[in-house]
Amino acid sequence: MTQEARRWTIEEVVRWAADDFRGRGIESPRLDAEVLLARALGTPRIQLILDARRPLSAEELAGFREMVKRRRAREPVAYILGDREFYGRPFRVDARVLVPRPDTETLVEVALERTRAVSLSMRALDLCTGSGCVAITLARERPTASVWATDVSEGALAVARDNALRLGAHRLALRQGDLFAAVPAGARFDVVVSNPPYIAAGEVVDLMPDVRDFEPRLALEGGADGLAVLRRIVEGAGAHLVSGGVLAVEVGAGQAPVVAELFARAGFVDVEVRRDYARIERVLSGAFGGSPRS
Repeated sequence: MTQEARRWTIEEVVRWAADDFRGRGIESPRLDAEVLLARALGTPRIQLILDARRPLSAEELAGFREMVKRRRAREPVAYILGDREFYGRPFRVDARVLVPRPDTETLVEVALERTRAVSLSMRALDLCTGSGCVAITLARERPTASVWATDVSEGALAVARDNALRLGAHRLALRQGDLFAAVPAGARFDVVVSNPPYIAAGEVVDLMPDVRDFEPRLALEGGADGLAVLRRIVEGAGAHLVSGGVLAVEVGAGQAPVVAELFARAGFVDVEVRRDYARIERVLSGAFGGSPRS
């Protein structure tokens, strides 16, 4: 590739990178190759097709080669690019936060649907906010809402703060602390949401290298059974919700029945399970006392 660098065309480079990624067991080799090359060239992906036979300059090829090296090591594409789209908005991400995933958009949808009755005055709390993708999306979708977001990681909050400023989430308060400990005493919310760590400690080793070796362990591991943080959220949410307020949490595959029992024991009613785009039971929600929000 180095000796003939100036004669490599876009279509040839994409094919080469995709074959290389495929041979290393990367799940979406062609897509990754196209996304990385488009970013290296500063062009939309569609332009790769239109300019398929255009030769790359040495500088363009060198920039793409560095991206390929990072992806070969299984670094997530989002970290290489520095951003990931969530709910139609570009969120900056790096190794301090989890990569936002389409599954988590289900959590946002549930929170918005179950708070329609208070849409103009919604008070929301996002626990384990990470990049801020959930909290910022709620703040942008409900511009008159008041949104709080907490995280134990100072680094994660720095990323969330940058995203909030860049994406115009003006009515968002970010606080560092362990779950509800970062919230002022007596504060009550219409909805509490969270995408907490829910992978069992013994299962982290079995995750894809992209996740296991790069994304923050603090945001992945949820104790021996994966439910340590979820239990604390469910048990503590009632003290921070208005009557009829809603708790909505993302859970791992197969955890929904157990978490539904936690909801019931903690006094939640009208408990619902929502499947994600892959038809996995992904989000549990319920109302605490009073009349459910809808």
